[in-house]
Amino acid sequence: MGLKHALAAAVFSIAALGIPAHAAEKDIVDTAVGAGQFKTLAAALDAAGLVPTLKGEGPFTVFAPTDDAFANLPAGTVEALLKPENKQKLVDVLTYHVVPGKVMSADVTKLDEAKTVNGKSIDVQVGGGSVKVNDATVLATDIDATNGVIHIIDKVIMPPQG
Repeated sequence: MGLKHALAAAVFSIAALGIPAHAAEKDIVDTAVGAGQFKTLAAALDAAGLVPTLKGEGPFTVFAPTDDAFANLPAGTVEALLKPENKQKLVDVLTYHVVPGKVMSADVTKLDEAKTVNGKSIDVQVGGGSVKVNDATVLATDIDATNGVIHIIDKVIMPPQG
């Protein structure tokens, strides 16, 4: 399967996730919350105090892990990150999923890395009929929001330490 077909399949899979492909009537947070598959991400954004930022002007590109992606982390990881004493670590993880600007799928496929809001870069790999950011596969692309775009990924990506 070529890249064009992979991206088309990802866009069509948006409907299966219950997200209108061009629903740019809501900001990134409200779009994700409305989809119903990002409850853990929404709770984490709230605990990290990032909701006002991601409801702000932007634009932002969010590589959004699903609830299943969070569930696949080692046992206790999410609970530990949500503790008040780990707020900075949670912020670091969440901001590692956000790239400044509105980077659509056509732009992502031209990149080999992207600098995130937390200052560290994510690797972008295109090939074999899929697009990956670090070790996460992009499941759906180009979900428009009033202040950016969401790309859905199947894993939570962790920033490098140090």
